Amino acid sequence: MFSKLLIANRGEIACRIIRTAQRLGIRTVAVHSDADSRALHVKLADEAVAIGPAPARDSYLRGEAIIGAARATGAAAVHPGYGFLAENADFAAACGAAGLVFVGPSVAAIRAMGNKAAAKALMAAAGVPVVPGYQGDDQSDGRLAAEAGRIGYPVLLKAVAGGGGKGMRIVTTPADFAACLAAARREARAAFGDDAMLVEKYLAGARHLEVQVFGDGGGRVVHLFERDCSIQRRHQKVLEEAPAPGLGAGERRSLCALAVRAARAVDYRNAGTVEFIAAADGPCYFMEMNTRLQVEHPVTEFITGLDLVEWQLRVAAGEPLPLTQEQILLTGHAIEVRLCAEDPARDFLPATGTLAELVLPPTGPAVRVDAGVQAGDAVTVHYDSLLAKLIVHGPDRAAAVRELQSALAATRVAGVRTNRDFLLAIATHPAFAAGGVHTGFIDAHRAGLTGEARTAAPSAPSADPWDRTDGWRVNGPAEHRRSAGPAGRDRAATAVAPGPLTAPMPGRVAALHVAAGDRVCRGAVLLVLEAMKMEHAIAAPVDGVVSSLNLAVGDQVEEGASLLHFEPDA
Repeated sequence: MFSKLLIANRGEIACRIIRTAQRLGIRTVAVHSDADSRALHVKLADEAVAIGPAPARDSYLRGEAIIGAARATGAAAVHPGYGFLAENADFAAACGAAGLVFVGPSVAAIRAMGNKAAAKALMAAAGVPVVPGYQGDDQSDGRLAAEAGRIGYPVLLKAVAGGGGKGMRIVTTPADFAACLAAARREARAAFGDDAMLVEKYLAGARHLEVQVFGDGGGRVVHLFERDCSIQRRHQKVLEEAPAPGLGAGERRSLCALAVRAARAVDYRNAGTVEFIAAADGPCYFMEMNTRLQVEHPVTEFITGLDLVEWQLRVAAGEPLPLTQEQILLTGHAIEVRLCAEDPARDFLPATGTLAELVLPPTGPAVRVDAGVQAGDAVTVHYDSLLAKLIVHGPDRAAAVRELQSALAATRVAGVRTNRDFLLAIATHPAFAAGGVHTGFIDAHRAGLTGEARTAAPSAPSADPWDRTDGWRVNGPAEHRRSAGPAGRDRAATAVAPGPLTAPMPGRVAALHVAAGDRVCRGAVLLVLEAMKMEHAIAAPVDGVVSSLNLAVGDQVEEGASLLHFEPDA
């Protein structure tokens, strides 16, 4: 085992790796940006090294700085966690060249599965069913549009080098294709440095299933059963559970066998996840393989009683897999939810601020909390919105659901908007209790989950001034503020007065689609803000003219800042 380990990540996963390594007697080194100098993972580690300014591209994505920190501190190995450089083959190769052990799969496996187009071709050759689509070398806009027409709408645009829901767009009509492609390319370039796309048939009402696999590089590969990750927003997972509800024993064996076949096709080593999409009519297709630990790995740990980070470290140190397939048992049911800094009622816009209060549920045999923040921490626009993960376990799914409801009810956050109430609404929804999960779950039940249904005006006028919606306040004149929301959302059937459009969230201007003097139609995308690794399109509230601009691409703006001056048509 290693004497010293450097963790090339931040947040809850860095904290988790540090605690596991220290339990095994390994000294730990944390790296951090200037913004994270007082972060929880820095406080937990035995040593810490600053590697650059707050933006990830200047710190956590600087492989040379991380390797330099490992050399300077005498670390023998680097654990990349997930996100950032975890699936970067060049970084893994650079670690090897520097004499460092990369805690993850081989460079060859990362390259083979990191390109989604190549991975699909490899899996098809190995006899693993793949989603119908196009993954060719011709990346011209015209060719991709033609392939979308051949496949048949709706289609899914997906970044070839992507992951984590970034660089993905559902396209429902040919008229939307060009705009969606441009947005997906832009997001992919920013996140992965590669804007190549593949086009797949979009399977509405499908389930997102994945299988945890582990290999030791000596030909031995095992699975640790499946997870259901169907409940998603913006193509990112919100809730995960294991085992998948409603999956029969025979279906489980077939699915897990496909995953093992996929891993053996690349002589897989260390932890990995093979992801599938299960169509509503039954067929199950390979989507991608994530060559790293997943955010949702704790549910697998709960149902197997195993520590996957410990397995990662042992395999990376050259040890064989700790257990055979027959020795890995499934017990009970586990569910995980992601507590995020975002506003579900505003299309999940990210939220920033200071955590004035953070109360998480007490842990025990049935409840686990993986947190990367503590009260007093600042939540910034620079990183993912994930604050903590709440994971529960029960002897069956119904018991796990009850534990989840209790854990969420005991959670309190002040100072930053979060999705806590949204998660509780899912946990108490009858359709969720019945196991009716699919990738369209949130859209199907959106109003009830986000609280939008509770914003309707009362049926009769109220004399109570607190019921008024005209801007009345105790002191000062009534005031109306107007902000441009994400594209496609209907924010007002009422008239809009001339004036500035303001930012609905803090972020960086990723793209600007208009110039001063441009006439635009209601719903036209004016600009794109990027925050917490996600893009948000700002649309024209009504037909009108952009009379002036107050920003440029690359500018950082705060919530409520004036973006542009808009003159609506009479």
